[in-house]
This record gives sequence, C-alpha cells and structure tokens, in this order.
Amino acid sequence: MLAPKLQPCSPSLLHRILSTLAVLADKCTTMDQLKQLHAQMIVSAVVTADAYAVSRLLFSCALSPFADLSHASRIFQSTPHPNSFMWNTLIRAQPQALHALSLYLAMRRNRVLPGKHTFPFLLKACSQLRNLPACKQLHVHVMKFGLASDLHVANALVRCYSVSGNWIDARLLFDEMTERSPSLWTTMICGYAQNFRSNEALQLFSEMVGAGFEPGGAILASVLSACARSGYLEFGERIHGFVRVKGVGLGEGVILGTALVYMYAKNGEIAKARRLFDEMPERNVVTWNAMICGLGAHGHAEDALGLFEKMKREQIVCPNGVTFVGVLSACCHAGLIDVGREIFRSMKLVYGIDPKIEHYGCLVDLLGRGGRLLEAEELVKGMPWKADVVILGALLAASKSSGNTEVAVRVVNEILALEPQNHGVHVALSNIYAEAGQWQEVLRLRKTMKEEKLKKEPGWSLIVERN
Repeated sequence: MLAPKLQPCSPSLLHRILSTLAVLADKCTTMDQLKQLHAQMIVSAVVTADAYAVSRLLFSCALSPFADLSHASRIFQSTPHPNSFMWNTLIRAQPQALHALSLYLAMRRNRVLPGKHTFPFLLKACSQLRNLPACKQLHVHVMKFGLASDLHVANALVRCYSVSGNWIDARLLFDEMTERSPSLWTTMICGYAQNFRSNEALQLFSEMVGAGFEPGGAILASVLSACARSGYLEFGERIHGFVRVKGVGLGEGVILGTALVYMYAKNGEIAKARRLFDEMPERNVVTWNAMICGLGAHGHAEDALGLFEKMKREQIVCPNGVTFVGVLSACCHAGLIDVGREIFRSMKLVYGIDPKIEHYGCLVDLLGRGGRLLEAEELVKGMPWKADVVILGALLAASKSSGNTEVAVRVVNEILALEPQNHGVHVALSNIYAEAGQWQEVLRLRKTMKEEKLKKEPGWSLIVERN
C-alpha cells in the first residue's frame, strides 16, 4: 500500500519527519532499501520539500558500497533544482573522467556555484586523463572563485600539474603556498620520485624535514627509490637511520623494507641488502625481485639462482615477469646457457607466463655470448612478434663477438628495414668485416657509405661492444 502524502502539520513535526528520512537514507544497507525509501519520499512529497533528505538519498545511491549510479542519476534528474552538494556527489561518483568534466560544464550552465569540494574531484579526473589544458582551465576557475588557498584544492592542483608533466607550474604553486599539508609534501616528493626526477625529490625531502614535518612511510619509500636510481647511497643510509631511530613507517613494513633492500642492492651494497631481506618477517614478490635482480646485476649469479630456488620452494609468493628478467640476466652474466634456457622454457610451461620481449632479449644475449649464434637467430625468428632494434642489436653484438659476418649482414638488413635512417649499423658492419679480415668488404661498404654521405649515429657503438 502506498503511504499517504504528508498532511498539513506543525513545522516542528515536519522537521522531525524530514530528519528521520535523511537519517534512514544514511542507514540503508542495500539498494532495495534505498529504492523503498525513495518511493516513500516521492509519495510523501519529500523530494520537493526537503533538499537535505534528497541529498542524503542521492549520496547513498551514488557512493555507497552497493551504489547504483543509474538510479542516482534518475534521482538527480528528477530533482527540480539540485544544489551544489548534489552536483558534487554525482561528479565524484563518475567512473569516467570525461563524464565528470561534462557534469561540471552542465553545473555552470545551470548557474550553480562550485565550492571547495567540487574542484578536488574535477582535478582528480584531469589527473586520470593527464589533460594539461583542462587542468589549466580549472586552475583559472579555482582562482576566479577564490579557492586557491584551500589546502585540498591546492593539493589537487599540484597533483594534476605534476601528473600531467607540468612540473614548473606544480612547483610554482607549491612554493607560493603559505601552508602546506603533509599530503601536499607527499604529492610533490612522490611525484618527483615516480617521474625519475630524483634530485628534485631528494631536495624537497630535505626541505620537508627542515620545515619540521615528519615524513611517513610512503614518502620514505619514494625517496629511497630515488636514492636507488640516482646512486645516492649516503642519503639512503641517512633515511635508513631515520627509520630506525624514529620508528617511522613501521605500519608499511613490507613496502619500506622492500624500498631499503632495493636501494642497497641498486647501489651495490649487496651484503646489507641481503641482511635486510633475511630479517624481513614478511616479503612480497617485489621484495624477492629487488634482491634477485640486485644479486644478478652485481655478478652474484649463483646467489641469485639460489634465491630463486628458495622462492620456489617456499611457495609463499609466485615469480612474475620481473623475477624471470632478473634470473635470466644472472644466467647471462654467468654464461649459464643450459640453466637459462630451461628457466626460459619454464615460464610458460610451469608458471603460465608468456615471455615478453625483455625475456627474449636476455636469452638472445645469453646464447650470443655463449657462441650459440644460429640458435639465437632462430629464437628471434620464432618470436610471436617482430623483433625490435634492441633484440636485433643484441644479435648484432653476438655476431661481432663470433665473427659471423653472414648473420651480421642479415641482422643489419633487418635493422635498416625498421629504421632506414639508422646509419650506425653500416659502421658496425664495417667493423665486423675488419675484425674478420674481410678488407674487400670493408672497402666496398665504406665506399657505399661515402657515396651516400652516411654518418655514424651516436650510441650504436655501445650496442656492438661488450664489457
């Protein structure tokens, strides 16, 4: 039976009824309950009598764990004059960033003023799109409505600019702020670190500590990654000491521990990295990868393979593609052809991982270094996709080491088919002919190069030289 419409009553009674319906909207636990409440509001004329109750209903429909965005949109569209809270709710709920920005345009066309809660959602949408022009336009609106000093809006602006690659405006905004929240420091420092701007990340971290802010685990992990990529071992050791003294980041034990292992391993402090790794009570696949790759990269091939075997025995975490890059690289450094070949085969057969171009590259390099040039060439031909210049460069380097000019000529032709202007391969082939004592071919090739006025492309000598 439908509930009767509200009869004339005292203002105090009406207020209690409307407040009850608003509370019920927040307490519903299923979409069916919300729909029943919506029906009650319709027949009781609440949808036209109380914007607050409708706002709470819309919020629950759009943003609760059991949300139904289609139903929320119908509620919104049936509301005569949606307020800014309703607009913000629907903007926030949009899974598609473009839909959120379109809603904002509709909001402005309806002359509804945006507030400090509107722009963080919009700027988040711009960040997802990495749309710098849209970010700049929203920045103008932020200034127009006097919201540039709001911490949440400023944080969203800085993040939007940094994610979009406009670090100049991001830093200018950051430096202009008279008050900075910990989350804003985190946005800048982590953004710099994630975009491989290690020097800026480390400088800003020093400024943060100097300003009296105590960094959390997320910042420390990002800065440690920056130290790893930049080779700043001393800075990383200082952060490690800070963590031990302050006990900061203990809640992020795996993340912070992994960042420390990665930092030490990347900087060649293998013993310290391994000690930290062994002391960690919990490890994820990233932790294992950091240690395995660190061991392999610094000539500890047997230790890397031993750790890989331990990982398989414990069966706590499964290896992934990065793990196999580290293990295959270790085999390559140690010249373990049979082991590397078997590990490569196990990727698909045992773990269901399809080898990617980087895995093929490792095996091609391993076979080439071991004198299995024809096998390496067949491996490249059998790849499920066309070989790129990096793979072909590894094959060309192997041709140079073995003095096999026939394979070298074939590889050079394939490289030129991909990059006709890559003149450096002619020089590489000429050097291979020279080392093989085929001086007639050297003269012929150099004559051709002179006629075509070819010049050596910088960097190609690195591909065909071995350490």
